Amino acid sequence: QVQLVESGGGTVEAGRSLSLSCSASGKILFINVMGWYRQTAGRQREWVAVTTHAGGANLADSVKGRFTVSRDNAKNTVSLLMNDLKPEDTAVYYCNARITTEDSMGVGEYDYWGQGTQVTVSS
Repeated sequence: QVQLVESGGGTVEAGRSLSLSCSASGKILFINVMGWYRQTAGRQREWVAVTTHAGGANLADSVKGRFTVSRDNAKNTVSLLMNDLKPEDTAVYYCNARITTEDSMGVGEYDYWGQGTQVTVSS
């Protein structure tokens, strides 16, 4: 069974930095895209960053210039370095990955989510 486990997060003052990390484990044949979303209470989940297996990366306009996303294919991990944090960055951050795996049904590609990690930025 494939799992995504996040680490990092916490509470910081505005202007400071935090780093999130996500590790995928299980019967992984291939990871296509890996990235991050965030969600605040009462709002839809918002895309933040994405990386591709080939090394491409993209960030939402709201975090460009402040956040950096990176990936290690050998370790099946993706990280999000968040600099110059703002109160509006406060949210639960979720790791997401599209993974090809094999189970009793055969080989298939599925979307997986981490459990979420809280980031709180105080003003």
